[in-house]
Amino acid sequence: MKFRREPKLFLNNMKKNVPFISLMLLPTLLLGQKQLVLQSPSEALKMEISVGKTVSYSVLHRGDVVLAPSTISMTLADGTKWGVDPRLTKQETRTVSGVIASPFYKKAEVKESYNELRLRFKGDYSIVFRAYNDGVAYRFEASSRKPFLVAGEQAEFCFPENGKAYIPYVRTGSSSNASFEAQFFNSFENVYHVAPLSEWDSLRLAFLPVVVESAKGKKVCIAEADLLSYPGMFLSNASCSATLRGVFAACPKEVEQGGHNMLQEKVLAREPYIARFSGGAAAFPWRAVIVAEKDAELADNDMVYKLASPSRVEDISWIKPGKVMWDWWNDWNIYGVNFRAGVNNSTYKYYIDVAAQLGLEYVILDEGWSVNKKADLMQVVPEIDLPELVRYGAAKNVGLILWGGYYAFNRDMEAVCRHYSAMGIKGFKVDFMDRDDQPMVDFYLRTAAVAAKYHLLIDFHGAYKPTGLQRTYPNVLNVEAVFGLEQMKWAQSVDQVTYELTIPFVRMVAGPMDYTQGAMRNATKQNYRAVYSEPMSQGTRCRQLAQYVIFESPLNMMCDAPSAYLSERECTGFIAAIPTVWDETKVVDGAIGKYISIARRKAGEWYVGGMGGWSAGSVEVDLSFLGEGSFAAEIFRDGINADRIARDYVKETVAIPADRKITVSMAPGGGYAMRIFSR
Repeated sequence: MKFRREPKLFLNNMKKNVPFISLMLLPTLLLGQKQLVLQSPSEALKMEISVGKTVSYSVLHRGDVVLAPSTISMTLADGTKWGVDPRLTKQETRTVSGVIASPFYKKAEVKESYNELRLRFKGDYSIVFRAYNDGVAYRFEASSRKPFLVAGEQAEFCFPENGKAYIPYVRTGSSSNASFEAQFFNSFENVYHVAPLSEWDSLRLAFLPVVVESAKGKKVCIAEADLLSYPGMFLSNASCSATLRGVFAACPKEVEQGGHNMLQEKVLAREPYIARFSGGAAAFPWRAVIVAEKDAELADNDMVYKLASPSRVEDISWIKPGKVMWDWWNDWNIYGVNFRAGVNNSTYKYYIDVAAQLGLEYVILDEGWSVNKKADLMQVVPEIDLPELVRYGAAKNVGLILWGGYYAFNRDMEAVCRHYSAMGIKGFKVDFMDRDDQPMVDFYLRTAAVAAKYHLLIDFHGAYKPTGLQRTYPNVLNVEAVFGLEQMKWAQSVDQVTYELTIPFVRMVAGPMDYTQGAMRNATKQNYRAVYSEPMSQGTRCRQLAQYVIFESPLNMMCDAPSAYLSERECTGFIAAIPTVWDETKVVDGAIGKYISIARRKAGEWYVGGMGGWSAGSVEVDLSFLGEGSFAAEIFRDGINADRIARDYVKETVAIPADRKITVSMAPGGGYAMRIFSR
């Protein structure tokens, strides 16, 4: 059976001066400046667009200015400037209301409704503005017949006040290094520095998304979407003001193989431009400004997905999301067996056996199966017989996914994909890209396309944030770009509990994330320590269970050792049964850095996950979304001693009361998870 993921859209091509957009010619003292207003369908959001000596826009939400006038432009290498002294030749408007099918997402369908204004300018370029009910966006488009180089882009985000920002600084480079160049090479992983905009480190870059508190406590999330052949955007605040500016890595001029096990590519010199184009139609990334009155609205936002290009994969019937038994986090530490654990066939057959017992779809072979420091995925270590493992897994309905470093995968991508697809491998986890300049962004697109050709899934690690590629190439099921649980192997002084309560409102706005949860060794704040070979999580066991509901992850890792899961059958069975893609999502409640509760439905069952901070407390869970009927819930909640022994939990089955409210107590660093079913 074939499915198409093209959006179903209902279009109305609208005439000029229709209600949602107005054109006003201002007095001559403004030198002919034009002021245009674009409103969202609900009229809650409004963009005020100014076209004069420059092009700028501001954003208002219910009359409150959440983004002050912000100037935008692009500069070509030949000195041409788009958006500077612009000559407007035409304006076009339309409204769109429709539904996008989204089978590998947090909901089966994404509703979209927006008003659009396209401004065409002399010089073969346009600027497109869109106003949705939950945010606004703009992008440049070009129609040059000749090749051209983009020297730079001006992307400003001017806030009306010195609001609090949630800043994911790049970890490479520091305030003692004024150059941004060193910061362009980074893993896009860090906790959030929370501070007023004026206290932003002027010498440091931040990667997207970034959330800023604006007028009346409303949150503004800056993101980008449809990044296909252009460098990703960082944000800088060199003036320590209320204005953030986009920063972009230039195209590499000279590179060399190096880095981790010779699997990375280091940039030695860069060109004087950030992107090159061969001519013809070119659409640049969307700059998205998402606005939320309540924090919870951020945790269920679809702007990046809505702005992404439609699927380029016609037949998606072979794409199979699911859970993955993972080897690397637990350091291959299995026990109770009669063979030496490690990177060998006996160990991986054991992983496959346990995955089959639990009904898991995949086992991953992480770093170690190919010969080290050769950057050649055709060289397999002698301890591994891949064809035999593929046959063994297939007999038990368990597929295999292979890890590959960037340089090794890129050196002969077509041959690697063709060879391992023919063998029966189901996908690749590609790692250590650690850049987002134009050639690296092109690599992502090429990887997705070639992998789709050979029916291979992709999980990007060492990766920049998702920008909607999972819609364009739905075989890209997951992306890291998160300070995930792997950090607990070595990060001693970090507040992971607070971080876990921040990412649903910031990082997860961009899309799915491979956080790699599932620890069976859990620690209180006092007892936590970083242990590489036998790592633990911060917070309670029930918190780990809740993350399988809260964190969006279509290809979802179970990070602990198979032996550990077999010794914890009750929790393991619950985790294994939780879906990884959903029909419906409801954010029950939440506040950035404090607490989160999300409900997701698959077919006739709801799952609800909640997490709290380091302070113990009770939370009332509102289940009114269930509607009419009689329901019961299987609940995993923190045990009475979970504040001392974080793995302590209670499992119980309770009837859902008529008022649809359940009170759950959480220990410090706690959580809860429940499955709701009809009685």
